[in-house]
Amino acid sequence: MTPDPAVAAPDRVRDAATVILVRDTPDGPSILMGQRGAGAVFMPNKYVFPGGALDPVDADTPFARPLAPCCLDRLARNAPPGLGPALAASAIRELWEETGLLLGRPGLWPSAPAEGWRDFAATGLLPDAAPLSFVFRAITPPGRTRRFDARFFLADARHLVGDPDDFSRASDELGHLHWVPLRDARALNLPFITEV
Repeated sequence: MTPDPAVAAPDRVRDAATVILVRDTPDGPSILMGQRGAGAVFMPNKYVFPGGALDPVDADTPFARPLAPCCLDRLARNAPPGLGPALAASAIRELWEETGLLLGRPGLWPSAPAEGWRDFAATGLLPDAAPLSFVFRAITPPGRTRRFDARFFLADARHLVGDPDDFSRASDELGHLHWVPLRDARALNLPFITEV
């Protein structure tokens, strides 16, 4: 039996990407958040932004438009070559999987999409990384069950394809998906890094 990597190497740090999706409203900005389940190994019951670990399928994902060069340059610091585009792809894929929301543009995939991207590709869209801005990086401290080197991307909800309130295609990974007025966000059960 192969040991679970999270148990076998608790200090193994996995690359991850997160999207902070912002929407302007007449009452001020709102951010999209969801609550992790009580049984989640990592951050149970916490309200988080959509995101998750980098998957191998993200490495060769084609884009309708790439990430801005300034973001790619910042992501390249202290990172393996080519990681920036894979992180942008991961952010878009995780947003799609966890919320059903799409950052994309009409286009044809140059080849058959990888398993993790087939449902996204079926929408007739290519991932659009241009709306993403890399804003910060957070590494889970040592000694935790799971550790991530998370890159956080900011995106304006105006770049979404479709209704920003339609979560009907969301997975069940995050519950209580909703737009939180920024002024009310600190009242939620947040991870420390989000409070910062």
